[in-house]
Amino acid sequence: MKDYKFLKGFLLGVLLAAVVGLGGYLGVTNYISAKEARQEETAPDSAKAKKKIQLLETLIDETYLEDADEDALTESMYAGLIDGLGDPYSRYYTKEEYKSLTEETEGSYQGIGIVMQQNPDTGVITIVRCYEGAPGAEAGVLPGDILYKVDGEEVTGTELAEVAKKIRSEDTESAKLTLARDGENDYIEVDVKKAQVEIPVVSHEMLENQVGYIAVYEFTAGTVQQYNDAYADLMAQGMKKLVIDLRGNPGGLLTAVCDIFNNIAPEKLIVYTEDKNGEKEEYLSGKGTNMDVPLAVLVNGNSASAAEIFAGAVQDYGIGTLVGTTTFGKGIVQKVTPLTDGSAVKLTISKYYTPSGRNIHGTGITPDVEVELDEALKQKVTISKDEDNQLQKALEVLGE
Repeated sequence: MKDYKFLKGFLLGVLLAAVVGLGGYLGVTNYISAKEARQEETAPDSAKAKKKIQLLETLIDETYLEDADEDALTESMYAGLIDGLGDPYSRYYTKEEYKSLTEETEGSYQGIGIVMQQNPDTGVITIVRCYEGAPGAEAGVLPGDILYKVDGEEVTGTELAEVAKKIRSEDTESAKLTLARDGENDYIEVDVKKAQVEIPVVSHEMLENQVGYIAVYEFTAGTVQQYNDAYADLMAQGMKKLVIDLRGNPGGLLTAVCDIFNNIAPEKLIVYTEDKNGEKEEYLSGKGTNMDVPLAVLVNGNSASAAEIFAGAVQDYGIGTLVGTTTFGKGIVQKVTPLTDGSAVKLTISKYYTPSGRNIHGTGITPDVEVELDEALKQKVTISKDEDNQLQKALEVLGE
């Protein structure tokens, strides 16, 4: 037995020496016994996967230099399974990540008060909104900034939820952001102190000539009530026309869109979905009252997902006029399924179609009246209504 152990160790040493020059797999391949290889070849796929995982665990236990965190290995395995789909919108959430996601949709979270969006092709992360008065805006972060690093670690291509988790981490009191900004030759570094951020999902005011203005920043669990309160307040003030601003709205809950339409176009098909089996599901607005004031809806390239469903229904039914630039183009639906251990998985489950049957994935929705925001305004946190040329165009359209 002693000689056998010596021989086994000697051979492994030779193999490891060969690995240095060949890239890493020769030693591992030869470390598997012939019996294990035959078993792996003849086993069913599920059994092969289980056996391979067991083998990898054994190799880590017996040969990995450092102590392995078993919980981290397990969570990474779950995440890797979903990552293998190659879908930028599907992902696995740990218990802590799912808790953060739930806090976001409820309208409050620990963070810095910015909204980020990621290009699914390039992995580039752009800041699309900085909430006024929140830590991000106070520290000098601007809409349009490209997020390059968080705490010195490059984040381009990193899953957006992972980046958000890193920014919100309670391990540090502030987040160090490295930003690329249009017109600046060098990167900009800012330290942003973290705080409890209340997300203002709806704001409203009465403009001149009794034109109501409602901005919807996200479709969360609290959006419907906030929107209804805003609409009721404007009507009580004698509103004669309405502008709904969806610029920079990254989407959110489909049900929130349908509920808001109860008092825009009641009992109408708002969107329908179709899964991989061809099964269709329709989403309708409920009972309510038809909106009887002229409507304009502002959109831009950062209006995505649920915001596009809203805009698509308005356009298809001719309820109002879309003003701005072509929307993001996310025409697929994800479902988040909570698991018994507190974790969750989000999977793309269907395509969605506007009431007229349009799927806008990859193309977006072209507004009825196209107008670019003035270049000088694109990186301002707060834009006055008077200088907002897209809003002024919407008011012009409503005045015709």
